[in-house]
Amino acid sequence: MAKGERIKKMRTQKGITQEELAKFLNTTKQNIYKYENNIITNIPSDKIEQMAEALDTNSSYIMGWTDYNGKNNNAKLRDVAKKSRSDISSVRINVYGRVRAGFPQEAVEDIVDWEDIPKEWTIGNKEFIGLRVEGDSMAPKYIEGDTIIIQLQPDCESGQDCVVYVNGCDATLKKIVKQQDGILLQPLNPNYLPQKYDYNDEECPVTILGIIVEIRRKV
Repeated sequence: MAKGERIKKMRTQKGITQEELAKFLNTTKQNIYKYENNIITNIPSDKIEQMAEALDTNSSYIMGWTDYNGKNNNAKLRDVAKKSRSDISSVRINVYGRVRAGFPQEAVEDIVDWEDIPKEWTIGNKEFIGLRVEGDSMAPKYIEGDTIIIQLQPDCESGQDCVVYVNGCDATLKKIVKQQDGILLQPLNPNYLPQKYDYNDEECPVTILGIIVEIRRKV
């Protein structure tokens, strides 16, 4: 079930109205409706935690990471959570449904989720974003619905999987093959043909957004 369906299920089971939940979260009934119908999917983490408290469940259940919908309130689970927080240092990054050329990372309308990455990855001011995979041109390695973690950088090594812009359009995921006379965008799915561009092609310039460092797949 999606986040919205889980929220609605727990709310109705507890006999809580949308108005009552909205008041607890200091938001509007309209926002609760949008949460439950997956119109708003990038629900802030503090609201997720507040909903878990109001609905007598846990944040992981609402997010779809577990099917256990009870509270994590026994001593053993508290100890595990405390140990995890002390042992693992992470930062949260936005996951986008699309990445437009020149996009600001604060483009909230394109944010569909978020992911945590190890804080050590960001040493040296390295920046990361997530992107939701669409289509099957890079199957079977990447399938639709996967979240890819991208390290933002303007160049890559030949043979790396990257997210690139072609002629300023929305970003696309392809394997980059650097040749002497141009750059090849190579799909992994044999049903799609590679596209080749000159390095200095002014009509269809290729710009690298970043390299893929991890694939995350929810099953």
